[in-house]
Amino acid sequence: MDHAPASLTRQAISATLHCLTGCAIGEVLGMVIGTALGWGNVATIVLAVVLAFVFGYALTMRPVLRSGLAFKAALGVAFAADTVSIAVMEIVDNAVILLVPGAMEAGLASWLFWASLAVSLAIAFVVTVPVNRWMIGRGKGHAVVHQHHH
Repeated sequence: MDHAPASLTRQAISATLHCLTGCAIGEVLGMVIGTALGWGNVATIVLAVVLAFVFGYALTMRPVLRSGLAFKAALGVAFAADTVSIAVMEIVDNAVILLVPGAMEAGLASWLFWASLAVSLAIAFVVTVPVNRWMIGRGKGHAVVHQHHH
């Protein structure tokens, strides 16, 4: 019995959970900062996306740096591993938030704000798993990171 597809799916889920963690930290922080400062939708989303990439790359670089790779090389590994995954997750996540009426205008104390953010991240996760599975199956994405784990 061939277990490769299930293993590949597990790897993709794991990679996507990793991506989701970095994206969620950056997304929530960006949305909270932008909303608290009264910024418009575009500025808030730009900040959230930038922070999602920063945190996503940082979470990937941490174990790669521990494996002994130099900072510049670790950054290259993070870019190769996470750029497509984070980009897909952020496009889907922000599109969903923008489609929820009033979500971007809702305050930090609003259930609508937090519920739409949680739902948008969940939908982004579901959409990104097959993308990561496809990439890992071709030796790309998080498959690059695993070359540096001991």
